[in-house]
Amino acid sequence: MSSALSASQIREAFLQFFEGRGHRRVASSSLVPQNDPTLLFTNAGMVQFKDVFTGREKRDYSRATTSQKCVRAGGKHNDLDNVGYTARHHTFFEMLGNFSFGDYFKADAIAYGWEFVTKTLGIDTARLAVTVFNGEGGIPWDEEAYELWAKQGVPRERIYKLGLKDNFWAMGDTGPCGPCSEIHYHQGDDIPCAEVAAGRACQGVACDCDRWLEIWNLVFMQFERKEKDAPLIPLPKPSIDTGAGLERVASVVQGKRSNYDTDLFQDILSRVSELVGKPYTQEDGASMRVVADHARAAAFLIADGVQPSNEGRGYVLRRIMRRAIRHGSLLGLDELFFFKVVDRVIELMGDAYSELRESRTFLLEVCKFEEESFRKTLNRGLKLIDEEVARMKSAGETQLKGDKVWDLHSTYGFPWDLTEIILRERGFGTDVEGFNQKKKEEAERGEDSTLNKDKAVGAVYHQLLERLGTTEFLGYEGLGHEGEGSVRAILKGGAEVAEAHAGDEVELVLDRTPFYGESGGQTGDTGRVVGHGGKAVAQVSDAQRPVPGLVVHHTKVTEGSFKVGDMVQASVDGERRSSIRANHSATHLLHRALKLVLGEHVKQAGSVVAADYLRFDFSHFSPMTPEQQEQVEDLVNGWVRENTEAQTRIMSLDEAKKSGAVAMFGEKYGETVRVVTVHPQTTELCGGTHVRRSGDIGLFKIVSESGVASGVRRINAVTGLGALQYVRETERELKKASELMKTTPKDLVKRVEATQKRVKELERKVEEVTVKAQTGSSKDLLEQARDINGIKVLATRMDPADPNVFRGLADQLRDRIKSGVVLIGGEKDGKAVLMVAATQDVVKRGINAGALLRELAKEVNGRGGGKPDLAQGGGEDPSRIPAAFDKLYELVKGTNLA
Repeated sequence: MSSALSASQIREAFLQFFEGRGHRRVASSSLVPQNDPTLLFTNAGMVQFKDVFTGREKRDYSRATTSQKCVRAGGKHNDLDNVGYTARHHTFFEMLGNFSFGDYFKADAIAYGWEFVTKTLGIDTARLAVTVFNGEGGIPWDEEAYELWAKQGVPRERIYKLGLKDNFWAMGDTGPCGPCSEIHYHQGDDIPCAEVAAGRACQGVACDCDRWLEIWNLVFMQFERKEKDAPLIPLPKPSIDTGAGLERVASVVQGKRSNYDTDLFQDILSRVSELVGKPYTQEDGASMRVVADHARAAAFLIADGVQPSNEGRGYVLRRIMRRAIRHGSLLGLDELFFFKVVDRVIELMGDAYSELRESRTFLLEVCKFEEESFRKTLNRGLKLIDEEVARMKSAGETQLKGDKVWDLHSTYGFPWDLTEIILRERGFGTDVEGFNQKKKEEAERGEDSTLNKDKAVGAVYHQLLERLGTTEFLGYEGLGHEGEGSVRAILKGGAEVAEAHAGDEVELVLDRTPFYGESGGQTGDTGRVVGHGGKAVAQVSDAQRPVPGLVVHHTKVTEGSFKVGDMVQASVDGERRSSIRANHSATHLLHRALKLVLGEHVKQAGSVVAADYLRFDFSHFSPMTPEQQEQVEDLVNGWVRENTEAQTRIMSLDEAKKSGAVAMFGEKYGETVRVVTVHPQTTELCGGTHVRRSGDIGLFKIVSESGVASGVRRINAVTGLGALQYVRETERELKKASELMKTTPKDLVKRVEATQKRVKELERKVEEVTVKAQTGSSKDLLEQARDINGIKVLATRMDPADPNVFRGLADQLRDRIKSGVVLIGGEKDGKAVLMVAATQDVVKRGINAGALLRELAKEVNGRGGGKPDLAQGGGEDPSRIPAAFDKLYELVKGTNLA
C-alpha cells in the first residue's frame, strides 16, 4: 500500500480507473437536490442518477463515475452532533462512486472494486474482509455475491453475512434500493472493543468497535419502493451504485486511524491551530475538528446557493456555521475567524471544485456577515440564559422550559441545540419535548416554513418523455412566434386521454413548438393552438417544462376538438414574447452592471422574467444607495443605446466555462449549452429567448431594491413600454401630490419637509398637554397601586395608546411611586401596547422590567423587551390587556427578592 498518495491523487486515480473501463466522468451535482422533495441535501453519489435508475430519465451513457459532494446534517441522515467527537463523522464528505445503468452487474462491480482497492491502491489483502446480504424480510440471501467474492480470492471465512440493517441499502423511505456488499479494512486489534472488555469476542465487521473500517459499499440496485412500507418492485434493469468515502479511503491509504489526520484536514487544522495559537492534539482538539469540518460544509453549501436563514436548508447551514463559531469561542477566538478557515478550504479544494474559487469573495462575505450577526446573538442569548439560570437556581428547577427555549430560538435567533449545550455545561437540562411541541404549534399556524417546498414531478411526464422523446423548440429562429407540430399526447386531470373537446381544460404535448416552457426564471409563453383548418382552437394560458426537454401546453379548448396525431398550428402571443425577451436580456445586462458597481462578489440568487417586469435576486450584504442604483441604470441603458447585435453560440459545457461564460443560478446544464452574448460586456449560459439587438430593450428602469434574506438583495425592474408606463405613472402621482401641497413638482420636497416639521411641533405640544392631563390625575392612579411583597405595583390603562405619552407618564408615575413597578397598557390601531417601568431600588432587588415585559407580551399574543428599568412591547390581541395586568401582579408575587 502506497503512503505517498494524497487525497487528490486518490480521487483522480479512482476517476481515471473507471474512465479506462468505459465510464463517463460526470461532474458532482449540487448539494441541493433538484426535483426531489424527499431529501434535504445530496447525501450520496447516486442522488443525481435517481431517475436514471428508475428508468424515468435516459442519458447517452450507461456507465458513470463521480466524486460527489455530500452533506449529512439534517433529516434522516444527520451526523451533526457526532462531528468533532469521532474519527469518522462529518457534515461534508466526498463520495467516490461508479455506476451502471442496466449495463454490468454484480460480477463486474465486484471485480472492479477488488482490483482498485488491492492493485491500484495497493491495500494489503490480508487486512480486508467483505460482507454480503444474508437474507431477511422475505428477500433471499445474496449467494451470487458470496461466490463472486470467493472467485476474487477472498477467503470464505472473511466473507461475512449481515442483515437488512447493514447490507440492504435504501436512499430513503422511497426510491431505488437493493442488497449491498461492503469492503472492510482491519485497523488493528489494539483498538479498544467493548465486547472484548466485557469478556466476549469481538464481532469482527459486525462489531460496533473501530477495529474494522468499512471503506466501500457496492449496492446492487434491483428494486424500487414507490411509497413508504410498500412492496419492492423490480427495476427495469438491474444496476450498480457504489460509494467509497474519500475521507475513509485516504485514512487507510495514508496509514491514519482518524480522517482528521489525513491531508484532507491537516492543512485546515493547521490554520485553526495558527489562529488559536496552540497546537492541535487528539486529546483537546474536538473544537478544532468541529471548526475544520464545518468550514468545509459551509464553503460548499454557500457555493451551491444555500444562504444562512431560519428555515429549511438555510437553517441547517446556520446551525453548522454557528456551531463552528461557538467552538471557536471556546478555543478563545474572540475576533472574526471563520472566514479565514473557509478561505483555506477554498485554497485546498478549489482546483477540484471550481465553484469554490468562482464564489470566493461571496463565500467570505457570507461567513463574515453570519459571524458578526451571531456574535451579537451569542452575547444577547448568553445574557438571557444567565437570567434563566439564576431564576432556575432560585426556584429549584432542573431544566429550562420548552417555551423559553422556543423564545430564545424564534425571537432572538439562538439555536435550540446550542441552548441545550450551554445549559448542559452549567448542569441544567432542556425541555426538548416542550420545545418541539411549541415548534409544532407555530408550524400549524403557518409561521414556520417546512424545510423543502419543492414538488415532485408526476411520473406521467417522465413516461411521456421516455416514450415520445424531447420537444423540439422552434422559438429561437427569427421571431419564433409560429410553428407547425403534431399532437403527441393529451392530458386531462393528470391522465392521458385520446381527445379533447370544447370546454375541456387539458395539457397538450406537441412534437415541435414555438412555445417556451417556463424554466431558468423565464415565464412560459401564452397564445393558441389551431387545428383542422381553424375549426379547432385551444387557448394556451401557460407553457411548462415539468422535466427537461418536454414542453407541456396548458390549454382550454374553445372550439372543436383535438385528437392525438392531429397536425396543428401553434402561435405565440408575439407582443408578450417580445416583452419577455427584452426583460430576459435586461437581466443579463443588469447582472454585469451590478458586478461592476458593487463588486465581483455579486452572484445571481434567483430570477423571474415575466412580460410586465423582471425580478433579479443577487448576493450582496447592504442596501444599494440611490447613487449605486443610478450607476447601474446608466450602465444598462448605455449598453442598450449602443444597440449591439446579440449573439448565440452552441458549444460544449467545458468550452463555455473556459470562454468565461457565466452559469445562471438554479439551471441544470447538459453536455451542450447555449451561450448568449447580449452585449460584449456580458456572456452567459442561457436557454431562454433574447432580443436580436440590445437596443430592442428600449429603456431600463429600476422600480425597487430590497432585502429578501441574509446577504441576498432583490431588484424589480421594467423595460421598454413597461418602463415608459412606469415613468408616466410616477409623473402623474408627483403632479397630484404637488397640487395637494399647493406647490410645483420642483418645490415639492421643500414643502413636504416644512409640513413634516410643523406636524412634529404640533404632536409634541399634544403630548405635553396629554402628559400634563394624566399627571394631574396621577394621585388618583397612585391610590390604585397594590402592595405586593412590600413593593407598590400599579397597572393602569390609557386609550388610545401612544408610546411617547406612555414614556412620559411612566416617568412621572415612577417618580411619584418612589419604590415599585408601573405597567401602562392601551390599544392603538387594533393592537395592544404595553410599557413597564421599575424604580432602581426594586431593580437591585431582582425585578427586571425587560423580563416582566417579555412575559406580559405573551398574554396579548406578542413580544417585547428592554432595559431592567424600562421596557416596551405589544401584541395582536388588545382584549387580553386585563390578563396582562393580572399576570404582572402574579409575576411580582412569585419573584424571589434580594
